[in-house]
Amino acid sequence: MSSQELHKARPISLVDRTRAFGRMIKFSHSVFALPFAFVAGLIAWANVGVRLTAVDIVLLVVCMVSARTAAMGFNRIADREIDAINPRTSAREIPTGKISLREARVFTLLACATFIAASFAVNTLCGALSIPLLALLLGYSLAKRYTAAAHFVLGLCLGMAPIGVWFALTGSFQWDPVLLGLGVTLWTAGFDIYYSCQDEGFDRTSGLRSIPARIGIARSLMVVRIVHTLASLVFIAFGLLAGMGPYFFAGLAGVIGILAYEAWLLRRGELSRIDLAFFNLNGYVSILFAAATLVDVLVRNGAPG
Repeated sequence: MSSQELHKARPISLVDRTRAFGRMIKFSHSVFALPFAFVAGLIAWANVGVRLTAVDIVLLVVCMVSARTAAMGFNRIADREIDAINPRTSAREIPTGKISLREARVFTLLACATFIAASFAVNTLCGALSIPLLALLLGYSLAKRYTAAAHFVLGLCLGMAPIGVWFALTGSFQWDPVLLGLGVTLWTAGFDIYYSCQDEGFDRTSGLRSIPARIGIARSLMVVRIVHTLASLVFIAFGLLAGMGPYFFAGLAGVIGILAYEAWLLRRGELSRIDLAFFNLNGYVSILFAAATLVDVLVRNGAPG
């Protein structure tokens, strides 16, 4: 009996099914983008005087979570045949039948509808812009079939989070959130290249595009060092332009130290450490960045009244 037939025959509890959907969309990876969206909101409050209401916060969180859910759901649908033959991903929910293709499609469509509806609830312009943004988020899943630069497409998807939050709250253009989004784009592209090193051989034989498949692991690690150096410089420029103080820059020094530690861990191409560098350390990057921003803003401006 195949794994899909086994899962169909075995009843699955609501709790197990909820966990399966959570694993499918890697809900824990929300730690990468959400803190930077929070940073954009903090800067909008501190530098522009935006008054954040509970409704604003709820709508923005719903937008973030539903957009990411839609993107991950579509990714799993688009990659289901690839995942089934890749030893690293063959145990994912759709290939094993823990979640059916129909269920995944309905789940993803609901996430898309929620994102668009929540965006219109923020304001009409955000609602109109949600559609091309959603196209970008879904398009990433197809990009790696055509270009090795797909890592930067993923980076742009996450980098749009702080820019989108800023625009939703202020309705104005400023360079602060653009630099923040660019830094997130470069940082994300770098750690996605790390992650793709695990599939270098599979991607090459399967005709999938990635930087590791194109230039090898050793050169890819050098590319990450360059990209993360650029991300660090952009984050410094963001801090200067946004008028951040010593607490922010102390935290940023810690962030840059973590990125340097990642490079040191993987300096010899030891892929057994990819999970540590990819999830644990990069989770610390986003949380430390947001925490340093929060402390700096509160010291300079006081708690919102």
